[in-house]
This record gives sequence, structure tokens and C-alpha cells, in this order.
Amino acid sequence: MATRPLTGGSGSGTTPPAAPPPLRNRLVPQNFIDGTHNYETITDIIGAVVLSPRPPMIWFIMVGLGFIGLNFMLLAITWLLLQGIGIWGNNIPVAWSWDIVNFVWWIGIGHAGTLISAILLLMRQQWRNSINRFAEAMTVFAVMCAGLYPLLHTGRPWVDYWLFPYPNILAMWPQFRSPLCWDVFAVTTYFTVSVLFWFLGLIPDIATLRDRSTSKFAKFAYGLAGLGWKGSAKHWFRYEQSYNILAGLSAPLVLSVHTIVSFDFAVGIVPGWHTTIFPPYFVAGAVFAGFAMVLTFGLPLRALYGLKDFITDKHIDWMAKITLATGLIVFYGYILEMFYGWYSGNVYEMGLVYHRLFGPYKWFYYALLFCNGVWPQFLWSPAIRRNMPFLWVTSIVIGIGMWLERFVIIPVSLTRDFLPSSWGSYSPTLWDWMLFLGTMGFFTFLLFLFVKFLPMINIFEMRDLHYRYTGGHGNGNGHNGNGNGHNGNGDHATDGEKVLTNQERSALPETRGGSA
Repeated sequence: MATRPLTGGSGSGTTPPAAPPPLRNRLVPQNFIDGTHNYETITDIIGAVVLSPRPPMIWFIMVGLGFIGLNFMLLAITWLLLQGIGIWGNNIPVAWSWDIVNFVWWIGIGHAGTLISAILLLMRQQWRNSINRFAEAMTVFAVMCAGLYPLLHTGRPWVDYWLFPYPNILAMWPQFRSPLCWDVFAVTTYFTVSVLFWFLGLIPDIATLRDRSTSKFAKFAYGLAGLGWKGSAKHWFRYEQSYNILAGLSAPLVLSVHTIVSFDFAVGIVPGWHTTIFPPYFVAGAVFAGFAMVLTFGLPLRALYGLKDFITDKHIDWMAKITLATGLIVFYGYILEMFYGWYSGNVYEMGLVYHRLFGPYKWFYYALLFCNGVWPQFLWSPAIRRNMPFLWVTSIVIGIGMWLERFVIIPVSLTRDFLPSSWGSYSPTLWDWMLFLGTMGFFTFLLFLFVKFLPMINIFEMRDLHYRYTGGHGNGNGHNGNGNGHNGNGDHATDGEKVLTNQERSALPETRGGSA
């Protein structure tokens, strides 16, 4: 077979077939840590947030504001137990109002932590390691705030245990056709798995804090919480098994929990609720709101504690892209809602669309379209995604928009029923506001306590990222500092393999012209 002669050089010969680049070269671990760090500096910087004797002043301010909000919540709950749910703005026909609005909003915020921790873990997305810890904490605290509302919504929270299928002499069993019963199983399952997943991931880092603490009480507390972790091979093996199992359990919960929450409305016959698009629409909205809340708290904490080398601009950019993608799905859902209302030919559905666009609550609807549909389009610009102040404002706007969405779906839809004689209106009371602001304070209070007493970034996973990128040696872009993932001579080293410098290579027998 004829061969093509070499061109562009002297001499003659043939062109050998081009060999594809080694697979390893195409899979060089990506660096998710900025700056020059080693294992010690990673542990020191992240651990200093917890072990520093005095936190920054802003921490005291936020904890103080959260504590004030917590007292508002306790006061509102106490008065509710004494007087009943009549102190709220609920009425006929708006039997579900701010309590259910806030329940759906809070449970949606909790979805980002599970998505970041479980689904991205199973997909081997290593960029999650910098943000999964405080996202998981936000999930746990948000679900705690969310679960409070259905318990109080029953009017007699002291008998809420009747909703569980436990053997009892009264022969009273839960009504499994009731959405309230579905919520009990969905929320309790989600909360249990989220707490286990969060705590299990904390154990190695708690042991690190135990070993580095100087206070006897701190050593005792962290030692107790660390469950005797020693970092042995057996411990790591069991940890990896358990963590992956919980990730596998958590991943479907991201879809199922908010799907069940959407069934609270989709199984009803109220105009605007009885639609099949609610499950994917609610799930996308939950992830949308959850990532926005992660940005809302993650950006200030990143700047406050000097963690920009670990929560890098790349992490922020990817979170902004996911926020944009889920926001487009949500905006598409808004368009479908209006289309289905018209296409159905149902006079009540068409009337609800008209009511949202031109009724007394139209400005809430226009505001949510602006906050969730128009404003997030700025995130198409890479410059906007790198503008941290604007991105932080965007996350707050999205959070407000997602709350307005729940408000429009629930109480606004209930104000217009089938009969004009049963139409009504809704306005919240002081106690509605106090309980809502109280849960926000409760969430803030717990989150900043977590930041002070537990590592907000996963220490051992950041060390693992450093190992994967450096190959277990050095700080130089993967290997000996002159090869961008190679040893400077075109030979890529595998993880854990020693990289030889040019001088060491020349000292080998085979490179001196002899054989070993």
C-alpha cells in the first residue's frame, strides 16, 4: 500500500498513523482549589472558622437577629396554641394560606442540598465538594422550618401523632387518601435521610476538630460526636459504603418529595391546581429556589471567612448556570399554565388565568414573572455570573419570586372558586407575619451556629481533591510543577506514582545507555 511522503521537512520517509492521545491525558483531574495549598493549609484555613477563639462581629449580629426571629416564632406559636388558627388570615374560601405557602417554599429550599450532595456525588461531579456541606445544613434547617407549618396547620398539633400508622386502641388509622398524610411520610422520610447523610459526612471532619481543639470541653464534645473515628482503613471502607447507600436513597427523594407536595394541589379540583404539569414544575422550582438560597448565604460566607480559594469563581459560575437552567424550566411552566388554561376550553380555568392577569392580585403575578422569568436571564452573561454583588441580589430576587409563586398558586387560586357567591379575598395578619419572619430567624440562627461549631466546607474531601490533582505529591499543577498534569517529558503519572525529575531520570541505568 502506498504511503504519503513526509512534507515540511528534509529527508524522505512515511507518515505514521496518528496515535490518539492517551485516555489518561484526556481525563486529567481538574483543579477545584485556587492558590497554592497543601494538606496542612487546607485544614488550617477551613478549621480556623470553627477553632478561632472569637468569630467576626457580623457573626454576632446575624446570630442576634436570628435569635430575635426565633423569639418571634415562639411567641406566635404560643399564641396560636392558646387561641387557635383563627388568629391567622385563613377564611372561607381561602382555607390554605400562608402556612401552606411557607411550607412549600421552605421544603423547596431544602432540595438544593440533596441535589448537590447526593445526585452530583453519584455523577462524580467533584466540584460539589466545596459547597455540599453548608448546602446539606441548609437542607436540614429548611426542612425543620417547613415541617413546623403542617403540624400547626392541623389546629391541634398535640394530636398530630394520629397521622402516623401506629397500633392504637382507638382503632383510628390515617386517611391514606389525604395529601396531609402523604406530606407526613414525605417530609419525615426526607428529614431523616437528610440528617443521616449530613451527619455521616461530618464524622471525619469532627474527628479532625477533636484532634486540633485545645479546649477540654471541645475535645470531649467533638470526640463524642466523632463516634470514635480513627481514620483506619476499616472506618473509611464502611464510611464509603454507608455514604454511597445514603446518596442512592437521597437521590430519588429529590424528585419524589416535591412531587408529593405538588400532589397536595394536583389531586384537587380547584381551578389552577388540577393539572398534570405540577410534579416536574414543582421539582424544577424547588431546585431553582434551593440554589438561589445557597448563593444567598454562600457568597457572604465565602467573603466573610476568606474561603475564595475553596469556593472559587468556577463553583459560583456553575451554580449560576444551574440556577439559570432550572429557571428556564420554571418560566416554561408559567407559559404552559396560561396555555393549558386557554387550550382546555374550561371556563373556570380560563377565568383563573384572567383573574391572575387582571384581577386584584395581578401585581403579585407580574412580580413573580419578573423575578423568576425576566431577571434570571441576566445570568446568560459570563460577566454577570462573575459579578458577585449582582449575583447575590439576583439570588434574593429569585427567592422572593419563588415565594410569590407559591402565594399566587395557593391563596390567590382559592379566592376564585366555581361559584361567584363563594368568592373571597385574603390578607395576612400580624401573626402570619410573625411566624414567617420567625422561621426565617430560626433558620438564620441555626445556620450561623452551624458555621461556628462545625466545618462549613468538607475538609477531608478538599484534601482528597488536592490529592487527586497533585497525584499525591507537590503543589505544581498536577505534578512536579513544570508539566500541566505531566512530568515535563510527556509521560503522565498515575495517582500515587512518584514523578521523576529530569535529573532522577538521567540517573537510571536504562537512560545512561545500559540495562539494569
